[in-house]
Parts: sequence; structure tokens; C-alpha cells
Amino acid sequence: MTPTEGTPNPQSVCAGSQLQDPPLRVGSYTLHSRMIVGTGKYTNFQIMQDAHRASAAEMVTVALRRVDLKNPDNNILNHLDLERMTLLPNTAGCFSVKEAMQVAELVLELDLPKLLKVEVIGDEKTLMPCPLGTYEVTKKLAAEGWTCMSYCSDDIVLCKRLEEAGAASVMPLGSPIGSGRGVLNPANIRLIKEAAGVPIIVDAGVGQASDCAAAMELGIDGILLNTAIALAEDPVAMAAACREATKAGRTSYLAGRMEKRAYASASSPIKDF
Repeated sequence: MTPTEGTPNPQSVCAGSQLQDPPLRVGSYTLHSRMIVGTGKYTNFQIMQDAHRASAAEMVTVALRRVDLKNPDNNILNHLDLERMTLLPNTAGCFSVKEAMQVAELVLELDLPKLLKVEVIGDEKTLMPCPLGTYEVTKKLAAEGWTCMSYCSDDIVLCKRLEEAGAASVMPLGSPIGSGRGVLNPANIRLIKEAAGVPIIVDAGVGQASDCAAAMELGIDGILLNTAIALAEDPVAMAAACREATKAGRTSYLAGRMEKRAYASASSPIKDF
């Protein structure tokens, strides 16, 4: 896959800067955009397609349990630009290990690569992920050679255990899925990233472009969002805004922020006239 138009050169963040930022690598997959998008809740397929283009994302996630495989017109897979974007099937809607493993079987039946966003829901009301189920599915599939991108809560120990289980990427939530509340626990996200040996991608909770920037400034490797774009008054404009905010947040992190101070500090020294 070649870099998408509008994304930064992977070897240089901006003109005149000495910063180097290699592409995001998840298993054998290389992405030059650090934003991953979804497919749910759009008014129609055309708006979704336009938003995807505006996002410049190179990976798109789809809940296979909600795909109408029998109806070509309603089959969302037929409305995705898979020449430009890598398809990331997910197990959304699964409440057990058995259901998640059935989705993995469906991936193989569709002759798709062994790439899966692992997501086992533990609570129907809050849609919070089940740590035990997610760990079990991740461990089973990773042992079978799958590239697992595992969605979980922002628990520091759980994220490390998922990595040890074989996850190619760990995806802690910023806040409950679809809530639009941004990253509620930035301290945990920083610690998760600090301990990680695989990419950390914040998944769920983004509500607007500034949330993308704030998340990326924590040092994470990428961000996955859907509802913030799909339910915006103008999804295409929001997709573009989130694209730029993700890039800006990443560059801000790489640039290194100033030290926080308790007291004021003059910008210029006082001269003795």
C-alpha cells in the first residue's frame, strides 16, 4: 500500500523539521495514516464513502455479524474502497468466546486474511468489553497465526496480558463506545503505552476532532473512531477535521511539549536600559 494523498511523508512530519515518524506497523500491515475508521451508523453508503475518502484512513473495520451477505446492495463490503483500505473484520456484537470464534470462522469462509479486531462484550447496558473473553479469544487466535487487534478497557495489567497472549495491537477504550466523551483516563493510557511492546490504538469514545489530537498527544500509535464521524451533522467535514487533528496530535507529541510550571515565566528576558 502506498501513502494516501494528504497524509504526511512517513520519513518526515513537516517541512523543515528534523522529526522522523515511521509508519504504523501492526503485524505484517503497514499504515501511513494513524486513523482507522468504521462503517456503522451512516445515513447512507454514499456519505460513508465520502467520509472515508476525507479521512484518508487506510484501514476500515466492519462488524461481520451485521453484514448482509445475501443482499449485494446492502452488503457493506461492496461499498468499501478495498483497493485503498485494508479491511479489518471485527467481532462486535459478540457476547461470548464461542460467538467471537464463529466470526473468525466466517472470516476464513469469506477467504479473507487472518486479521481480526477481537471484541467480546461483557455488559449489554454499558457495552464494556469482557476482559476474560477477550483474553481467551486473543490467545486462541494468536496461537493459530491470526493478527489480533484486541479491544479492551483501559486496564494497565489487562493490556499487558493481551500483548503477552499474542495481540499484535492492543486497543484500550478512551471512554464507553459511542459516548463521545473523549479519553477519560489519560494517565492510564500513558502507562499502557509506556509498558507496551506492540502498537497501542485508542478505540472508542472520540466525539470530535480535538479528542483525536488529545489522544495522540499521549503518545499512542493510532486511533479508531466511527460514531464521531457518522453522527456528525457533516460527517465528511468531521472526517477531514479528525484526520488533521490526528496528524497534529502526533506531531505535537513527537515535537515534545514544554515542561509544566507552577509559576509564570517571562517569554523574553528583561533588558537594562
